[in-house]
This record gives sequence, structure tokens and C-alpha cells, in this order.
Amino acid sequence: MTDATSRDAKPSYGQILRSTAQIGGSSIVNILLGLVRNKAIALLLGPSGVGLTGLYMAIVELSHGLAGLGISSSGVRQIAEAAGSDDRNRIAVTTTILRRMSLILGAAGAAILFLLSEPVAAFTFGDPGHATGVALLSLAVLLRSVSAGQTALVQGLRRIGDLARINMLSALSGVAVGIPLIYLFREQGIVPSLVVTTGTAFATSWWFSRKAAIPSVRVSPARMRPEIASLLKLGLAFMASSILTMGAAYGIRIIVLHESGIEAAGFYQAAWTLGGLYTGFILQSMSADFYPRLTAAAGDNLECNRLVNEQAHISMLLAGPGVIGTLTFAPLIMTIFYSTDFNAASTLLRWLGLGMMLRVVAWPMGFIVLAKGAQKTFFWTEVAAAVVHVGFAWPLIGRIGVNGAGVAFFALYAWHSAIIYLIVRRMSGFRWSRANLALGLVFLPLAGAVFLSFAFLPYWPALTLGLVATAISCLYSLKSLLTLVPSESLPSRLKPLFGKLT
Repeated sequence: MTDATSRDAKPSYGQILRSTAQIGGSSIVNILLGLVRNKAIALLLGPSGVGLTGLYMAIVELSHGLAGLGISSSGVRQIAEAAGSDDRNRIAVTTTILRRMSLILGAAGAAILFLLSEPVAAFTFGDPGHATGVALLSLAVLLRSVSAGQTALVQGLRRIGDLARINMLSALSGVAVGIPLIYLFREQGIVPSLVVTTGTAFATSWWFSRKAAIPSVRVSPARMRPEIASLLKLGLAFMASSILTMGAAYGIRIIVLHESGIEAAGFYQAAWTLGGLYTGFILQSMSADFYPRLTAAAGDNLECNRLVNEQAHISMLLAGPGVIGTLTFAPLIMTIFYSTDFNAASTLLRWLGLGMMLRVVAWPMGFIVLAKGAQKTFFWTEVAAAVVHVGFAWPLIGRIGVNGAGVAFFALYAWHSAIIYLIVRRMSGFRWSRANLALGLVFLPLAGAVFLSFAFLPYWPALTLGLVATAISCLYSLKSLLTLVPSESLPSRLKPLFGKLT
């Protein structure tokens, strides 16, 4: 084995770029729509309104993660496996059971949140005054759970275009309906806007899942039991991961709120949103297309490792310039997308940006564990990650304020990147390719230098260094990406540029 890749296998760079372009294109639209919405909330409600929105969203995410038992994520894997073997009957059976279970579990989760609205509000905000808002969020939990089951079918079948449309229409509703609700009702409009957005996601996922033309099948109780057991076996590991990740994020928001106040919670929410702004479309494309492809190849370690190296290579080339640009222009980004009131979160944004760069490196490796269905390994790595994240955040936020949350996020992914590499090295014999090692030696030190320059140098020399580093990384990435794409597949207008850069 050379560079953990197969000599004879056809590189998947074209497939990766196509799926990234499809999901990435929709993600860019989603991001822009989300930023319009966030800008409106920032201008209408200020940092406290942004913080309140983030806390409500965290309640929905955590409740949905608990209610769903992870079956939508395990459903993607089951459907992808069946699609890989062209087993239409198995796809139909899994889809039927997945839809039924999503409805039942979503209804149960919504009922529990409704009944526990007062204690949840008291735990989150320190008093039960927001109990009515929390109770209304139970409807969002139900709609989100059913929508997740329908979207799992679209994703498992790798209908990437339809998945992109679901995401875009959901984001569009958040702007078209959410902003007027917040404008008319101010803080009282936040919860209705979240419910409407999840309602649109439910409607669009239902419409596009019907286009998959999965035949209706009758599933006997005897046939349902092993299928449900299979969904739950990996689904519970997914659920545990989801709960741990969202629980840690929820806990950190509460720590920030209690240690530094609602305004600091708004700074954290704003920086968190913008920290994942550029890398979000890369991570979404991994979940949407790369994960099903890797699942189909999970039994072949050589092929599996090759796919991970190729995905990581493209991801780093795409993420590097964006992260370095975020480090350079952090105050300007906060002002443009929120307001000058949020400039205090610039240092926090830079810490999150460094963490996001490591996240892009770690995620492709983590999918090996998922694709091979190693539930115990997956569960314990997620437990450890949550403990490390909160374990760093709690004392750091108490000592240095909200910036401690950013330092904790960076520390989490520095630790997680090393641990997950050791795990997949033992699991599949994974090794980083020479090309990826070289790429890491370009982007990681460059990002670190820009970050340190703003910490220790005067502003203008630091800005100059950041501008130069951003320009160099953009040109390097563009040239590298063009060499991976056959020139004949490029649009005619880009071929002269291809010739100059390669």
C-alpha cells in the first residue's frame, strides 16, 4: 500500500467536487439567507436577542436528538447499504419502518418537552418565565423528527440535488416568515419563527422523499422487529453522539450565560455561527454524499482509506483559504454580518476558526468508524469528546470569559484529531497520504502564524501578514484544485486560467 491509496482505483476527486458543488452551492445560499436572518435579529433585538435565539435552538436540537434515538442517521446507513446492493425491497421496508418510528418517537419527544417546559425553562434561563416558549417548541421537535426520517431516505439514496433543495427551501422560509414575525413581535416572535422553519423543512422533505418512488409495502410485526433492532443498534450510538455533542454545546451556552450574562451568550452564538460559515458547506457535503459512498466501501480497507484521503485533500484545499481569511478579517466579518456591537467577539471567532480547521481534518477519518458500524468505539470517542470540551470550557470561561469557549473548542479538536487518527489507524490501517501531510504543513502553520500575529503584533503589520497569507493560500488552493480536475471537463472560459495556473 502506498500513501494508503490503491494504485489501480480511479480517483474520486471529480465526484467529491461535484457533490461539494451541489451541497456547497445550496449551503452558500442557506448561509446567505441565514446571515440575513441573523443580521435582522442582531439589529432588531441586539446581542441579547441573538443569545436567546441560540438557547431556544439548542433546546430544539437537544430534544430532537433525544427523541429520535438516532434512527434517522442509522437509516441513512441502512438505505445506503441496500442501495449499494440494489435491494429495492429492503429499501422499501427500511423506509416504511423509519417513517413510522420517526412519527412515533417525534410525538413522544414533543409530549415530554411540553410536559417538562417549566423545569426546562428554569434550568436553561434560571427562571420559568420562558416556559410558554419552550412548550411551543414541542411542535418544532415533532416536525423536525418526522422531517429527519424523510430526509434520511433522500440522503441514503444519494439524491444530492433533492437534499440541497430541501435545505434551501427551509432556509428561505426562515427569512421570508421568520424575520416578519420577529419584526412584529420582537422576542415573542423567535419561537414562532423556529416552528415555521421546521414546518417548511417537514413539507419539503415530504415532497422530495415522495419523488424517490419507493413502493408501499406491508411489513408484518415479525419483519419489523429485526429491522427496528438493526436501526436502533447503531441508532442509539448516533443518538448518544448527538446528545453528547449538543448537550456539550447546550451546557457551554448555559455556562456562558450564567458566568457572563445574556449579552456574552449572544457573542458566543454569533461567533459560533460565523466560525462555521465557510467550513459548513464542506462538512455538509461529507455527511450528504461522502458518508454513503464510504459505507458502500467499508469492507475494503484499502478503498476506504483511499476515499478518506481524497476527501480530506479536497476539504483542506477548500477550507484553508476561508479559515485564514476569517482569522484576518474577524472584526469586519462581525460588523458586516451582525453589527459593531459584536466586535468584542472577534478574538472568540479567531479561536473557533482555528478549531474549525482541525475539525475539517478530523471529520473524514471519523467517518471510517461510522461506515464500519463500530458502535462502541464511536460511542466512547463521543463521550470523551464531550467531557474534554466541557472540561476545558468550564474553568476557562470562568477565568477569561467568553473567549474561553473558543479556546476549549480548539483544544477539543487538537485532542480529537490525534485520538481519531490512532483509532482508525488500528481499525483500517489508515495512513495520511504524502500529499495530505504536505498540505497540512502548508495550511496549519500559516493559520497559526496569522492567529499569533493578531495576538502579539500591532494591528497593521498583523493585517498585512493576514492579507498576504490569505492571497497565497487562495492561489495555492486554486492551482491545486485545477490540477485535480481534467481540463476537458472545465467550462471553456476557465480553460485559459487552467493553462496559466497549471
